[in-house]
Amino acid sequence: MSPNTIGFALLLLGALLLLAKLIRVKWRLAQRLFIPSSIIGGGIALICGPDVFGRLASAAGADGLADSGVFTVEVLEVWGTLPGLLISVVFAGLFLGHRLPGPREAGRMAGPQIAFGTALASGQYVLGLLLALLVLGPVFDLPPLTGALIEIGFEGGHGTAAGLGDTFADFGFPEGQDLALGMATVGLLSGIVVGILLINWGVRTGRTTELRAGAAPSVSEQAGLVEKENRRSAGTLTVHPSSIEPLTLHFGLLAIAVMIGWLILSGLQAVERWLWIDTIELFVYVPLFPMAMIGGIVVQLAIQSFDRYEIVDRQLVERLQGFSLDMLIIAALGTLSLQVIADNLGPFLLLTVTGLLWSVGAFLFLAPRVMPDHWFERGIGDMGQSLGVTATGLVLLRIADPELRTPAYPAFGYKQLALEPFFGGGLITAAAVPLIVNFGAGWMLGGMGVLLVVSLGAGLLWFGRRPGVDRLDEPA
Repeated sequence: MSPNTIGFALLLLGALLLLAKLIRVKWRLAQRLFIPSSIIGGGIALICGPDVFGRLASAAGADGLADSGVFTVEVLEVWGTLPGLLISVVFAGLFLGHRLPGPREAGRMAGPQIAFGTALASGQYVLGLLLALLVLGPVFDLPPLTGALIEIGFEGGHGTAAGLGDTFADFGFPEGQDLALGMATVGLLSGIVVGILLINWGVRTGRTTELRAGAAPSVSEQAGLVEKENRRSAGTLTVHPSSIEPLTLHFGLLAIAVMIGWLILSGLQAVERWLWIDTIELFVYVPLFPMAMIGGIVVQLAIQSFDRYEIVDRQLVERLQGFSLDMLIIAALGTLSLQVIADNLGPFLLLTVTGLLWSVGAFLFLAPRVMPDHWFERGIGDMGQSLGVTATGLVLLRIADPELRTPAYPAFGYKQLALEPFFGGGLITAAAVPLIVNFGAGWMLGGMGVLLVVSLGAGLLWFGRRPGVDRLDEPA
């Protein structure tokens, strides 16, 4: 494959994202549902690809378009490789620029959030594995590893689903990636739609503490635009551009984090080859991105110790993460196989509905009993994340608490520091499929069941009965 082909494939993604943004500005339904431009662009790429346009063209006699639609096979090949690379950049920056708090500081504010978030994630595994053992295996002849798809697709999202593609393929179930990507799309859209419906219900019934009847996002916010008077810098020039471009500096930090993660993973794989490769294989199937996250933690610890000039700007890191995630989502959706979902429609619907009911049910029945204060604002963010990754949770949180007056936002951030290394694309998510295959679904089900019981016990019997954190005096 030529470098020109790779470059053109990347440029094509940029053009599709720009087209998607223009559609978002004009399409009222997309605005009301807060559908990200990357999802719209991914939908366009999917429709123009082989599974939609290619099939229609083939039926009309244009067989030359059947394999790639309006694109080329080489472009689709580049797009299919990108998600596994870009997700490492996203995870490498999760903690860069965030000062890591002490356990006491994080636990005081985020303890209930950690208990609730752990219950949501572990419950997705418990329900998914029970569904795999009792229904998906006996009825549809699917492997037990399908029990991990709810957490991978919903809490993990498009990036995690795409990053685990090689793991699914190595264990003889490449369809798992397409199913997880489909679930990630359904989860993101349903998270926004259901979340907004719940916020409206909370306002009408007086369950929200900050948002009152009549308050609604502005037209510009729905269109994804920022009014001139409310615009702020997307980053800070912490170094002079004559020495190095600030964005380049932050990209270098992300690169170092990814390389540290690669060294950690390579070391673990080497130890496995030396000691127990004949008995069990685990790290050989673990993807790079959770280790890149650990590399980011290592880089952040070094920054906290030695960066006297405070040259790391969190906003610039977020811009690089956002760019990577947008490109990742549109590339992943553009190469999604609708045929795989159609062939496994029954299991897909069972897993999707189960995950949706669990997240919404936990919000309605567990959050009020686990959160000592501001349960609606705290819980809506976690529910949105459990369906459609962190961005979805933050969108819902900002709608429910637009001025960030409740402790929900900082508690959500602290909870991320505690749970992100494990769930939603962390170590447990990455190792779930190898663990299920090597040790059996029963062991994974037992471990997640214990974790679910412990998190529910801590939330209901301890955090839910303690005095909470009152309103914040100033917006965060």
